[in-house]
Amino acid sequence: QVMLVESGGGLVQTGGSLGLSCAASGRVFSIYVMAWYRQAPGKQRELVAAITSGGSSNYADSVKGRFTISRDNAKNTVYLQMNSLKPEDTAVYYCNANISTWVGQYDYWGQGTQVTVSS
Repeated sequence: QVMLVESGGGLVQTGGSLGLSCAASGRVFSIYVMAWYRQAPGKQRELVAAITSGGSSNYADSVKGRFTISRDNAKNTVYLQMNSLKPEDTAVYYCNANISTWVGQYDYWGQGTQVTVSS
């Protein structure tokens, strides 16, 4: 069974920084795209950033220049470094990964971690 386990997050003041990490565990054959999504209260879940196994990344316009996504393929882990945080970044952040296992290739989600930016 594959699991995505997130860590990081918490409470930070406007302008501060936080880092998130997400590690995939279980019998993983390959991990393709890894991504971070977020969902604020009353809003739909939105893509924040994504990164391929080769290191190509893309970002939501709202976080470009402030957030950096990276991954360590040897550790099956994806990271999100968030700088210059704003109150509108407050949301539950979810890790997502497209993973190949012995039963097939599927999308998996982490449990979510709260990020709160105070003004």
